Amino acid sequence: MTQNSIKMTISQFAKLHKVNKRTLHYYDEIGLFSPSSKGENGYRYYDISQSIVFEYIRMLKEMNMSIDEIKSYCKNANGESFLKIASEKEREIDLEIRKLENTKKILNRKKEQVEICENLTEEEIRIEELREEKISILPYNLIEGGVHEIFDYLKDKWSIEQIRMGIGSFISVNKLKNKEFEKYDGIYSYTLEGSSNSKTIIREKGKYLCAYQKGSWDKASVMYEKLLKYAKENRLELKGYAYEIGLNEFAISKPEEYVTKFMIKIEE
Repeated sequence: MTQNSIKMTISQFAKLHKVNKRTLHYYDEIGLFSPSSKGENGYRYYDISQSIVFEYIRMLKEMNMSIDEIKSYCKNANGESFLKIASEKEREIDLEIRKLENTKKILNRKKEQVEICENLTEEEIRIEELREEKISILPYNLIEGGVHEIFDYLKDKWSIEQIRMGIGSFISVNKLKNKEFEKYDGIYSYTLEGSSNSKTIIREKGKYLCAYQKGSWDKASVMYEKLLKYAKENRLELKGYAYEIGLNEFAISKPEEYVTKFMIKIEE
């Protein structure tokens, strides 16, 4: 007996492929995939050579093809149909891979941010060396817009993945020096490739005056006063924009645990 002529019962075939027998019964009933022969004892048997065909059917199912679509293809299988399906599914898989890669970037970013918050015992002001960051920016008047208005505005500009990356705000250093703490220049997010339809800029790497503030976001003006005082006392020249962003909004149960990070580039 050759390997290709090995016969298997439904239980054996199901065990080999790690599927439920009910799946094989269903595929047989609808004419999608059936045992190849019937023994003298009346039992129906699968041939081991059917395994490859069965795994291709499972692959098509895993690629979200409907049972009817798979049946239609199997009844009229040809090179042209296969190439069409393969090309379509490759595009879908590429999109899914990009989506998963973006989700991983979001999780890594949030993990970094929450780890900072977990090690934060109190309000802090310090100088940090920050890496270069690509950020997507949009003009927006934060005074007039609440959370609902911001989300409604963003959903037409950014993908949901980009929004999940986190939303911060930025304000020019000149406005801070003039005590115009509420006149923000806009909102920003760390850029996910292919997820933003807004202007993208590079936030320079280098030394930044950073602060971590616990509590509600509306205390930002108090922190900016402290940052300006710290810079003056330590003879630091600030430049560009001040960036602020919440670090742990999805990892807290009380508003007073909310942590905002402030970042202002130091002239070197």
